[in-house]
Amino acid sequence: MSSPVLPPEKYTSTRYSQRDLERVLATTGGHVLVPTSGSTGEPKEVVISARALTASGQATYRALAGPGQWLLALEPTHIAGIQVLARSVLADQPCVTMGAGHFSSEGFVAACAQLQADIRYTSLVPTQLHRLLSTDQPASVREGAVAALRGFAAVLVGGAASSTALLEQARNEDIAVVTTYGMSETAGGCVYDGAPLDVAQVRVDDDGRIYIAGPMLADGYLASASSLDAAGLVAQVRPPAAHRVDCSDEHATSDLGAFVISDDSTRWHRTNDLGVLTASDTGSGGAVHLEILGRADDVILSGGLNIAPRRVEDALVGSFGIDQAVVVGVTDAEWGARVVAVVTRCAESEIAPLEHIRAALTSRLGVGYAPRHIVVVDALPLTASGKPDRLRIKELAQARAN
Repeated sequence: MSSPVLPPEKYTSTRYSQRDLERVLATTGGHVLVPTSGSTGEPKEVVISARALTASGQATYRALAGPGQWLLALEPTHIAGIQVLARSVLADQPCVTMGAGHFSSEGFVAACAQLQADIRYTSLVPTQLHRLLSTDQPASVREGAVAALRGFAAVLVGGAASSTALLEQARNEDIAVVTTYGMSETAGGCVYDGAPLDVAQVRVDDDGRIYIAGPMLADGYLASASSLDAAGLVAQVRPPAAHRVDCSDEHATSDLGAFVISDDSTRWHRTNDLGVLTASDTGSGGAVHLEILGRADDVILSGGLNIAPRRVEDALVGSFGIDQAVVVGVTDAEWGARVVAVVTRCAESEIAPLEHIRAALTSRLGVGYAPRHIVVVDALPLTASGKPDRLRIKELAQARAN
């Protein structure tokens, strides 16, 4: 059966509006189409229902300080920006939108001045938070940005890994940062500061692969451009995998598709990410904490070791004169892959000698984790949604590390 969605021209447009989301959420069976980020490959069109957006938004408010007014600092073409609009509709609050174009501290502060509600929220990618807190800008501009950030009940930070150094810097400035984990297939963030939202179930299989279930899951992927009919209806959605598997089963491999159904009939999204799930230290019964190790296809196999880039990146950022870092594997005949870090400098700092960095990381993380090359760039390549473009970064590392 077809489901109402926005008009076909919206799918070639670059931006949704709050009015668009008002219409979708008010329509029985309403959907939006959301492209995946394409940060590591070809993007797909994800079909997300109004029901899923509502479940996610309401759970977000239960996890935070309740309904509030939002500042939209992300492009409303991807799920994080669309969720800001959906949450604004659910809160019955006008969303304040930053102008399109280059993100700047001045523009952020000017937009914050338009917020009227007592409870305020915004959602940022780590690159944006990094720019707002950067000391490589006039002191008065940075002070204004910090003051504006302090006015939010929560600053959601997601879309890419946030370094420990960046989060500590923000929290030392009394900024209420909340890390989020999720993807288009889960209608955006569904794990906040490592804790699943109350509608989300999280499992990790024996290989460390993360599975997520709950009412916020997407319906599936748009099968093709021809799946939209003239009336703007989704005529065909690529269905979830029909396999019934135990999500902890070693046979639950990638050929089962992005969605699987377990023996107890629970529908799960099989993510491309690896993680560790542990009992929470909050003392609440049954609570768990999820540590994200990174994407499964980003893991570097070097000398027989599986290296999680995120751990290396976290050890580099904020130390050794390094401001930002993305760690990738570069093909190597002897080792299979070499660990290479593509980094930017801290303001007015020099990068420490490679030998010093290698010795420190070997001591901290173990043999094999230390990068064999450091590639210094002025800025990291980013996708349209503001995430590090790992494909371009890997190409750059391959060219510069040989």
